[in-house]
Amino acid sequence: MRKIGILTSGGDSSGMNAAIRAAVRTAVSGGMEVVGFRKGFQGLINCDYMEMGTMTVAGILQHGGTILHSVRCKEFMYEPGQQAALKSLETLGVEGLIVIGGDGSLKGAMALDSLGFPVIGIPASIDNDIAFTDMSLGVDTAMNNIVYAVDCIKDTASSHERTFVIEVMGRNCGYLASTTAIAVGAEFTIVPETPFDTSEICRRLQTRYREGRNDAIIIVAEGAATAREIADKIEGCIGFETRVTVLGHYQRGGAPSVFDRLLGSRFGKRAVEMLVAGEHGKMVGLCGRSIKATPLSEVAASVRVPDPEMLGMAEVLGI
Repeated sequence: MRKIGILTSGGDSSGMNAAIRAAVRTAVSGGMEVVGFRKGFQGLINCDYMEMGTMTVAGILQHGGTILHSVRCKEFMYEPGQQAALKSLETLGVEGLIVIGGDGSLKGAMALDSLGFPVIGIPASIDNDIAFTDMSLGVDTAMNNIVYAVDCIKDTASSHERTFVIEVMGRNCGYLASTTAIAVGAEFTIVPETPFDTSEICRRLQTRYREGRNDAIIIVAEGAATAREIADKIEGCIGFETRVTVLGHYQRGGAPSVFDRLLGSRFGKRAVEMLVAGEHGKMVGLCGRSIKATPLSEVAASVRVPDPEMLGMAEVLGI
């Protein structure tokens, strides 16, 4: 293989740049050329690219986001867009492609591979909702961002005797909410995988109030409810003030953690090695301490099942 392409797609996550850097340097060390497509699949369709070498990726390891930029591209969901992408790859002489992104991006990678073009996927999603990888790129950094923010909020909560309802990301996956709730000592966790009863939350908050504990932290995954909805339901019955904080895109940004820098580097290097070895139509993933590959068709057909022990731990430790 003489020339490969790389793109980032969907929502950004810290660690993408580490994966780009590792892929470029691994390819260059093997005598290959690399092109990076700007703005994901949209850039692939429009043949919007940049030649990439070791100097192109110098100094990007410690930066969040992605130097290749990222957009969501509806055009690529349909055959004309996919054919236009193939035309761009053919015009540039690209022989293999690395796609870094979440579930939608990996489905796009699978579509290209099914059309006969070799693709390797790298999972990048702070929700950690992609199957066949213990961690996706950006998850660890997001958790650290949330923990820092909630630790600051806890100081105010205890000083003013308030309940704070804090909304974190996680469309249909409560991983961020449950893990950070454990890490910050939150009293309650609301996730989409588990039914919740606001009247029971109120009852337990009232019990805490009678015991002299006049503050609390409730972590809510955005896929389960909004923080405002929860706060409105409990505010009138708990005996002390309620405040809402929506962390939003703060969670996704910032310098990647050491874990995400290492994980992105491992993913990027392995993706290039697989293309060189003739492997394609697969996603690299972290399984225990090892990097393993899974067919994209299996990834697309699977839903990441939450760890019931982690969800249970968040509930027990919040009592």
